[in-house]
Amino acid sequence: MSHIKLALPKGSLQESTFALMKKAGWTFNVGSRSYMPTVNDPEITARLVRPQEIARYVELGLLDAGLTGHDWIYENGADVVEVAELCYSKATSNPVRWVVAVPVDSTIQSVKDLEGKRIATEAVGLTRRYLSEHGVNAKVEFSWGATEVKAPELVDAIVELTETGSSLRANNLRIVDTVLTSTTRLIANKEAWEDADKRKKIEQLALLLCGALYAENKVLIKMNAKKADVAAISRVLPSLHAPTVNTLSDPSWVAIETVLDESIVREIIPKLKASGASGIIELAINKIVP
Repeated sequence: MSHIKLALPKGSLQESTFALMKKAGWTFNVGSRSYMPTVNDPEITARLVRPQEIARYVELGLLDAGLTGHDWIYENGADVVEVAELCYSKATSNPVRWVVAVPVDSTIQSVKDLEGKRIATEAVGLTRRYLSEHGVNAKVEFSWGATEVKAPELVDAIVELTETGSSLRANNLRIVDTVLTSTTRLIANKEAWEDADKRKKIEQLALLLCGALYAENKVLIKMNAKKADVAAISRVLPSLHAPTVNTLSDPSWVAIETVLDESIVREIIPKLKASGASGIIELAINKIVP
């Protein structure tokens, strides 16, 4: 039996990670003060770890695999296997961004204007590399939190992670530039990846997590129709491929099913009904594995 030590992100990504894992087939439970979740899979031992640290522990082999952001892999310079890109975050399925932000009335308009300035950030290495690439010398200091409130009284600018930009706007800040765009990655220790049993388990995680994400915002639509109406109904239906059509016990009737983006269902159902469909059912989908 293969067995892996898996790190899950503690903090803002924890809830969305647990939800994604459940759709993929793994149910994790953890107490409010615990860092060791239980899981319905004897082949996995899980740990909750701050995402900033996961890549480093995976590189060292203290953990076999983990979910963390590309930004923290880059920040730590971690030598790990990036098994899969998983486009989900705290609030949306969009990538997150590390951005340079300044007060709305600041004279700073570009990266060149950061010359000689003081910048606060949690991602010190990432920020220093960004400045170096642009030939800018500035003082970069580590921020222990509440970075948005430090400008302009304590620093001239910040480099901060944003998903929607709402927190920056709430603190009267504007974005000057994007330092790095990041998505969540499933990563593996190199030695664990070379172990056939561990690799099989990690690849299973990757396959089903990607399948769960692919199914996000998609639904299965099923309906019955007369054979004579199939062509008209098919013209209404966009689908991943062609809709599936099966003959019913009454040979003049068929069952039709297809996968749709949930956002268009409210527009499609009246058209299906008008085209002759009946008994229309909408079902949620946990996973789609192409």
